[in-house]
Amino acid sequence: MALNPKDVDVNRIIKKYEGKLGGQLGTQENQELEAFSREYSIFKKEFLAKGLTKYENYCRKAENIIKVEPGKKDLPRLEMAIETAHLDVSPMGVMSFAVLTGIFVVFLGLLIGVLSFAFTGTIKIFFPLFFILIGIIGVIPLSKLPIFLANKWRLKASNQMVLCILYVVMYMRHTSNLEHAIRFAAQHIGMPLALDLRKVFWDIETGKFHTIKESIDSYLENWRGYNDEFIESFHLIESSLYETTEDRRVELLDKALNVILEGTYERMLHYAHDLKSPITILHMLGVVLPILGLVVFPLLSAFAGGVIKWYHLAMLYNIILPMIVFFVGTNILAKRPTGYGEAEIDINSPQFKQYRFYRLKLGVKEVLINPLYLVLPILFVFLLFGFLPLLIFWANPTYDLEIGTLRLLDYKCTGEQCTGPYGLGALILSLLIPLGIALAMGLYYKIKTKELI
Repeated sequence: MALNPKDVDVNRIIKKYEGKLGGQLGTQENQELEAFSREYSIFKKEFLAKGLTKYENYCRKAENIIKVEPGKKDLPRLEMAIETAHLDVSPMGVMSFAVLTGIFVVFLGLLIGVLSFAFTGTIKIFFPLFFILIGIIGVIPLSKLPIFLANKWRLKASNQMVLCILYVVMYMRHTSNLEHAIRFAAQHIGMPLALDLRKVFWDIETGKFHTIKESIDSYLENWRGYNDEFIESFHLIESSLYETTEDRRVELLDKALNVILEGTYERMLHYAHDLKSPITILHMLGVVLPILGLVVFPLLSAFAGGVIKWYHLAMLYNIILPMIVFFVGTNILAKRPTGYGEAEIDINSPQFKQYRFYRLKLGVKEVLINPLYLVLPILFVFLLFGFLPLLIFWANPTYDLEIGTLRLLDYKCTGEQCTGPYGLGALILSLLIPLGIALAMGLYYKIKTKELI
């Protein structure tokens, strides 16, 4: 059957404009995806804290001073942690910073020992030894700081995983396009998981991967051993692309959502069951041990002839013990299963800036006052009364106030050296120091967050 020349011309015109239209749509779509992936670098600069940027700078400077290679066993973990936490550092820079910081603290301890001997004529071993031990032991946690930051990042990101799978499944039920579904999820969930999903597109644009499947599969490997349900759910979503029937495709998408919901529920049950022993250890370290120490240390000091000084207790209770409790609590939280969604408020956004200040109404006008200016006078008054016994003794060493058998200062003087104050009044006034600090901090954060909440 011969074709009509008019039909041939019509088909040629249709194909011509179909090609042009398809090219225009494809170009527009590619431009949107490129612009979306380029937002990764912008979001990274805005979202990552300034402290992390300083840490990156310190690592680079330390690497230029000394070069310390990490061990072959620790290198893969460091590389994965650096990529997970979106840090712009190298494993060598991390190790160099840890070693250089340790050397600095050790030299600081030696300097304190030399200066104490130069000014007093006696060697006080406690503080030099304390700083030397801190410098040597501190190299280990500093070298693993990216791993700690990566675990902290995973805890925040894993809170949004159920919501992420939900958004991807919702989009895939409507349109079977994995690339657009991931972009849809990244646009509607908060940080930090949104930053991870934007990096998936960034890796494609920079040529690290060629397809969205390769990029997302590489990203999912970072969650291997941390949240296997998230990986399995995404693989089920990917497999739905190859189904020929609509019913089977929707069934796989629903199964992907059920997998992460049931997996999160099971992990929460096991975590709650295994939580008793770690919480008991944390309670013993943070509550029972300090109370027992307050009873035992005075007895030890009496039997040892005054070997245990006040600064020994200050270092133990204010530095060493809080650090141990912090690391134990962090390890407990690192094993916490996550899956709930949390409200994200960008307090640095200009539209929320006014809510971080105290609003003072003066007639028609409204003045915004920084909460810091309100709490500093309160803190100053409490500290002034708390340190009043020391100020009185500094101004007039012979002054004291007696009420019956009770004394305000009660300094004990032997020759030219005086120690104290031991009086009940000084003890009561000293309680105003921690009370003032706690009250000032509480009022500051209450005023700052009241309107935001």
